[in-house]
Amino acid sequence: MRRPQPVELMLLTVIVLWALNITVMRYILTHGFRPLAFATTRYGTAALIFIGISLVVERSIRIARRDWPLVGAAALAVFLNQLAFVYAVKTTTASVVAIVLGATPIFAALLGLALRTESVSRRFWLGAAISFGGVGLVAAGAGGQLSGNLGGVLLGICAAATWAAYSVAITPLMKRYSPQRISAIVLSAGWVGIAIAGSQQTRAQDYSVGWHVWALFVFATLGPLVLTNLLFFRALHRIGPARATLATNLQPFIAAVFALVLLSERMTAIQAAGGLCIAAGIVVARRRSATPIAPAD
Repeated sequence: MRRPQPVELMLLTVIVLWALNITVMRYILTHGFRPLAFATTRYGTAALIFIGISLVVERSIRIARRDWPLVGAAALAVFLNQLAFVYAVKTTTASVVAIVLGATPIFAALLGLALRTESVSRRFWLGAAISFGGVGLVAAGAGGQLSGNLGGVLLGICAAATWAAYSVAITPLMKRYSPQRISAIVLSAGWVGIAIAGSQQTRAQDYSVGWHVWALFVFATLGPLVLTNLLFFRALHRIGPARATLATNLQPFIAAVFALVLLSERMTAIQAAGGLCIAAGIVVARRRSATPIAPAD
């Protein structure tokens, strides 16, 4: 058997960290942390880390004036994504959120089509229809009330769409700046909106949530948010977006398995069928070239 290549180990690490992230966040948000207090603290910490890395490695975090509209769009997407994502994880099960996020590549392709940066075939439209049918099955399996699971599914859809928007917005920036510089600027700008929206929760938060919750907080910040950015973009540079985005296709379904095993969650048969449809749709729609999906939050 051949030994795995370094880039394959990078992608494997990214997949595992992304997959664990939703389960870890679900535990944190159900064991004392308020959603926006968690997002404010986590993204503020990550932004400071990326600023530090950029200043040490590159001695600059400067972004050209012409790129500020893209930075603004990406920061807005991060802000909206975090509002949707933390409440989705808080409201419904981690496994359901993971499955819904599997539709992110479809949203990214649709945004690329709207912005005329992507051209799609009939095969894509068939795959998109299958994937969105899967999302509908996941929602149907959550029940008919706009609270609890169904509300979480709808928020998960918003999280997938906004993360796709973030990925599309930073794609041109990836050609001109390092991953740490993009993250330093975009996460800092996005954090401002998160901090304003979450100011009340952050002030009211009781931070004596226990060492185990804080240990998971450190993991959720340094692993799925900081390390995966550096590893994924390095892999993206070495093997290209088409192969690297396989990681984004696999991660949601591995994440669902982690959630089911580690949190003892349950999933309805309809929701499981929806997950399979989302996966099948991505396989059908996938083309040789693709918009790279930035590391998941």
